[in-house]
Amino acid sequence: MPTLQIGRTEIPYELRRSATAAERRITVTPGRVEVLALTDDDEQAVAGFLDRKRQWLFNTVREMERTTANRHAVPRLITGSKIPYRGRRMPLTVRRTDAERTAIQYSNGFVVELPGWAPARADELVASELKLWLRQRARRDVREMAAVYEFRFGLVPASIRATDLTGCWGACGRGGHIAINWLLIFAPRKVMNYAVAHELAHLRHRSHGPDFWRFVSTICPDWETSARWLDRHQASLSDEFLQTALQRCVGE
Repeated sequence: MPTLQIGRTEIPYELRRSATAAERRITVTPGRVEVLALTDDDEQAVAGFLDRKRQWLFNTVREMERTTANRHAVPRLITGSKIPYRGRRMPLTVRRTDAERTAIQYSNGFVVELPGWAPARADELVASELKLWLRQRARRDVREMAAVYEFRFGLVPASIRATDLTGCWGACGRGGHIAINWLLIFAPRKVMNYAVAHELAHLRHRSHGPDFWRFVSTICPDWETSARWLDRHQASLSDEFLQTALQRCVGE
């Protein structure tokens, strides 16, 4: 494995070349440094790039080492934290890159890539970006679920959105405008789907009478399982680790 000598410190790194990358890039995670180079970069080009980034790399590696050493001192949004998502607690990885913007990826866990200008203790930035990503994902899921019911059962709301709601998981206004609590992104997907089906059913039946529940059973046959899940978890769903961290770090 190649190394970069900075003063008395040797920093080993993995060199990876990409034919699709538009620019060179350095990614720092606990115990690992990856340098992304272009396919046609020779050794001199890579060495020049690393030389220009040597101070940033040295500072970032030291910061990552300090963060890892103190990771169990206080609950923080750092590598190793667990983020609630769709009924599971998924691992979080926080990386440092030399990019200009924060980026979030998801694949069996969350990867937050922080830009070089981010502060050493970046909980607030990580929390803010995660909240934005989760709210956007909730909006996308709600729209996709509603589209299925529109296609299969002709249930067409005037509008449907995932938003902040207090004291309920969904609401259907008299004009057919539907709102779904975005915190359902923390629940299993089928639970959010039930909430969407429940509110769409109100387009046919305004009250919670027998006709309403028969219709819900038609369009969402396993609704009772999801309703029981919400009954069991309604107190903790809004008090999950991420939500409390977001309130503490960035507020509403």
